[in-house]
Amino acid sequence: MDVEPGRGGPDLRDAHRFAVAAARDAGRLLRRGTRGELHARAKNDSGDLVTDLDLAAERLIVERIRARWPGHGVIAEEGGQYAADESWAWLVDPLDGTNNVAIGLPAYVVGIALCEQGSPVLGVVHDPVAGRTWSAVRGQGAFVHTAGGAGRPLHAPRRPVPAAPVLAWTQGHEVRRDDSTARALKVVLDSTARRVLQLWAPLLSWVMLARGDIDGIVGYRPEAVDLPAGLLLAAEAGMAVRALDGGCFDDRYGCPADRRSFVAGPPETIDRLVKLVTAAQWIEPEVRRLTPISLTSVGW
Repeated sequence: MDVEPGRGGPDLRDAHRFAVAAARDAGRLLRRGTRGELHARAKNDSGDLVTDLDLAAERLIVERIRARWPGHGVIAEEGGQYAADESWAWLVDPLDGTNNVAIGLPAYVVGIALCEQGSPVLGVVHDPVAGRTWSAVRGQGAFVHTAGGAGRPLHAPRRPVPAAPVLAWTQGHEVRRDDSTARALKVVLDSTARRVLQLWAPLLSWVMLARGDIDGIVGYRPEAVDLPAGLLLAAEAGMAVRALDGGCFDDRYGCPADRRSFVAGPPETIDRLVKLVTAAQWIEPEVRRLTPISLTSVGW
């Protein structure tokens, strides 16, 4: 692996090594912590959870970033915005998959991204369970790292067009159950895909896409903090990312939620995936007329 230095900003070789090391160290902290008792609590009314592990891993990463690059902005999943810098900003998701950890499901990752003027130039995703790390540098490719080893290039394999795709779905925490667009998209995907994965860990879905394990991802108003690292990883591995209407996707993390919706997949099938998701607009008027079933209506 040979990452070239950045121009007019931090040395991307240094930043790349730094982010990989920080993600791995945070992963070791999480791995140890998941063996003990967790104290999960609701973060907000959306049902999302937070644990002491999230906070400890975030503190580890953020403190290192602020010590190494005090002038950079840092936006973290749990702590919010630590410092504002429109030129260079780090986005940190210290535990993507908290809801999985809370129920004992070992499906979680650490995500770190560095953005220039809002667009990702560096992304790292670390899986503490598998002991593997994936990274990407804009224009220089994607890499997979085994424990303690240097990264080797990651290229998504070319696969024949499937009879029916295996897709992943992700949505933001603030998407309501009665959101007719989200409901219409889910109806279309459930009716046409071979399987639709909802992993509660979007970065894990991006890794699976970059490796060629799944055929695409559909994201509706996703969270901003974990989007840049995963998006860059998949794009540098050879995947295409489009807006839901098939147009160019704006990869800047500061975009409004309604402009963060996307469809991603192999270049040879991205047009088919776009047609699939745009079909949701045909049934959305019907979906809008249906009243979602609530827990109270069934006596829960």
